[in-house]
Amino acid sequence: MRVVAAARRHSLGLRSDGTVAAAGSNTSGECRVAEWTGVTAIAAGNVHTASNTGRSHSVALRADGTVLATGWNGDGQCDVGGWRGMTAVAAGWRRTLGLASDGTVLAAGRRSEGACEVGDWRDIVSLACGDWHSAGVRADGTVVAVGNGRRGQCAVDTWRDVRAVAAGHLHTVGLTGSGRVLATGDGGEVGGWRDIVAVAAGSCHTVGVTADGRVVAAGGNDAGQCEVGAWRGIVAVAAGSAHTLGVRADGSVVATGANEHGQCDLS
Repeated sequence: MRVVAAARRHSLGLRSDGTVAAAGSNTSGECRVAEWTGVTAIAAGNVHTASNTGRSHSVALRADGTVLATGWNGDGQCDVGGWRGMTAVAAGWRRTLGLASDGTVLAAGRRSEGACEVGDWRDIVSLACGDWHSAGVRADGTVVAVGNGRRGQCAVDTWRDVRAVAAGHLHTVGLTGSGRVLATGDGGEVGGWRDIVAVAAGSCHTVGVTADGRVVAAGGNDAGQCEVGAWRGIVAVAAGSAHTLGVRADGSVVATGANEHGQCDLS
């Protein structure tokens, strides 16, 4: 694998040949990805932490700029078949975002909390979906966020020099060009992390990859999702609701945390 994505009950992996693997719950068809080809990026739609419905979805960006989606579509979050010219995708609770080549953003899915109100975003280069909010990085390193910000998860107006964001249940983290990690909201404590090259946000935990391939984690650890201290040679990470995935340089994948639906059974 070269990229992984994680939701609450399932995990996705992108192979170097552009095909996708899945593990975990397939209650809504979210793991129905065996026929996907030509994929360059993946995203897994989380299930809200208070929800026991088991409903989630999976999204893939293809090399031709089109987007695929499978799984629960109760709010239209899988209605992406007409999207063209996309360069990135993100998936959250009942929501999918797509970044177009001109820096604008498309949204499909639940609109009640305002997390799909991205129509006026411009010059975006990176995206993230939390449960109730969405965040985007502009080309100038500033950050924009929309949706439910009642815990401060959308308080990103003062951030600068950001090159990537990740969003969880009630928090947002940003990775700066100098390798520092910024955080706002509940569950975003990152303890002065430095030399970070990638970040991921689960529902209540945050994970970072250091320049030398180690992994750091902070936040909720009720299922062992932060037990990553022994991982080495990691090049990419993903955080689900209560589990964490890591991709080693050799393409193998490690996992820790909740596994009641087989989301960590990646062998």
